[in-house]
Amino acid sequence: MPIFAVHYTYSEATVPGRDTYRPEHRAWLSGLVEAGTLLSSGPYPDGSGALLLFRAEDQTALADLLADDPFAREKLIDAVRAVEWMPVMGAFAV
Repeated sequence: MPIFAVHYTYSEATVPGRDTYRPEHRAWLSGLVEAGTLLSSGPYPDGSGALLLFRAEDQTALADLLADDPFAREKLIDAVRAVEWMPVMGAFAV
């Protein structure tokens, strides 16, 4: 199954909302880790966004999945960039 690198972009304007919805967002992420759908995720140290690595059938399935993110539902993500990624070495290589 393809791996997708998803880059979220955040702004200062969404900090209060992200603080409010972070527990729900992380619970959603934890469920995806348990299901094997989310390989890893975490914010950038400068607060500008986050990187999430997903397994999904295709871009459409990934978009449907990302729509369920509480941050997305609450419009706390300024931009999303999702690209299929093909690791050839390391922990995520097939």
